[in-house]
Amino acid sequence: MSHSHGSHPAVPAGEALARLHAGNASFRAGCFSNAAQSGCVEELLAGQHPFAAILCCSDSRVPPEILFDRSLGDLFVVRNAGHVLDDASLGSLEYAVEHLGVQLIVVLGHEKCGAVTATVADAAATAHEAQVKDHIPSIMSLIRPALEKVRGLAGDPVANAIDAHIVETVNRIKAEPVMAEASSTGLQIVGMRYNLCDGTLTPIA
Repeated sequence: MSHSHGSHPAVPAGEALARLHAGNASFRAGCFSNAAQSGCVEELLAGQHPFAAILCCSDSRVPPEILFDRSLGDLFVVRNAGHVLDDASLGSLEYAVEHLGVQLIVVLGHEKCGAVTATVADAAATAHEAQVKDHIPSIMSLIRPALEKVRGLAGDPVANAIDAHIVETVNRIKAEPVMAEASSTGLQIVGMRYNLCDGTLTPIA
C-alpha cells in the first residue's frame, strides 16, 4: 500500500479515538478549546494530516468538527444523506487511509436520521403510496439492507434501523480489500451513534 503522507507520523487508532471522545466531552460541556481557528490556515497550506476519517450524515445538526471540538485539518470528513457507502464515499475513505495515513475511520450515525426514517416509511408503503422520486431512491437502496437485519424486532423500527445501518456500513468498509490490508497494520473502523438529545456518543460497532 502506498502512502504519500511523508514523514508526518500517523496517529494510532486508540489515540485518535481518545481525542474524539475528549473533544465530544468538551462540546457537551460547552468548552470549545478549538473555537478559535486563526493561525491554522497558513500551517495547512503545506498539506493536511488528519488523525481520523469520519463518514457521517449530511444532517445540519451533526457537524463532526463541532461535536468533536476539532480544529481545521484534524478530520477528513465524508458526508452524505444517511452516511451511505457508495463508490465516491468509499474512494474518499480509501484516499484517507492510503495517502493521508489515517488509522481510524468512524461511521457516525445519529438519532432521528431523516434518510433512514424515509427508507423505513418507503418500505412500509404500498407501490401506489410510494412517492419518492429523482435520485433519493439511490440513497434508500443503500440503507434498505439494514432494514432486513432488524425486520420483526421489538422496539422502534427507525431506531433499530439506524443502529443496523451503522453496523452494516462498518462491516462493508472492513470487507474492502484496501481496508482489510490496512487493518493488519493498525487501521480501526468503528461505529457510533450521535444522540441529538444530549450530545453523547453511543458505540454501535
